[in-house]
Amino acid sequence: MPTNKLQKAIFALLTVFFTVHAYVFYSLYVVNGNTLMSLLGAPTVLDAIRLQGGVYMLGAMRPIWAVVVLEFIFAFSLEMLIGSPCSLKLAFKVFDPSKTHPMLVETAVICATVGIMCPAMSFIADILYYPYYSGFNIFTFLANYIKLVCFNFPFAYFSQLFFIQPLVRTIFKRLFAKKQTA
Repeated sequence: MPTNKLQKAIFALLTVFFTVHAYVFYSLYVVNGNTLMSLLGAPTVLDAIRLQGGVYMLGAMRPIWAVVVLEFIFAFSLEMLIGSPCSLKLAFKVFDPSKTHPMLVETAVICATVGIMCPAMSFIADILYYPYYSGFNIFTFLANYIKLVCFNFPFAYFSQLFFIQPLVRTIFKRLFAKKQTA
């Protein structure tokens, strides 16, 4: 897969692009959609978000695009600095890439990445979406963090393993396919 720093950055960029959009959709529609619609009496989730003036983040309502941009910045930075390097080290401690089928190595890397990124991004999300309007309480913060990890981990694992990473690898292979000489 990626062989140099530029390719690693592009691979991470593609991964984070699809992941952040999937998570914003998952958080707003799947986890909180029915609650938003019923509280605001809106027929759709987007209508509910419009009625409440955006998405609550950092103590104020923000537009969805701001949520996506901020989460993208955090996720990309975290992926480049910690997620990717650490997940490769963890996976290569278990599997030798030269002796193991590539599918097992890729699966190990994906699992290690989810194991690192999900708790880290859930922590960042806990900071971003904490209900600051009611004051700060460390126990509420920790309870929200555990709740986020419990909601996010299954989604992260299955979406990365079966949808996002296969899509990203397909796009990456097409972008960086070696030219065949006849």
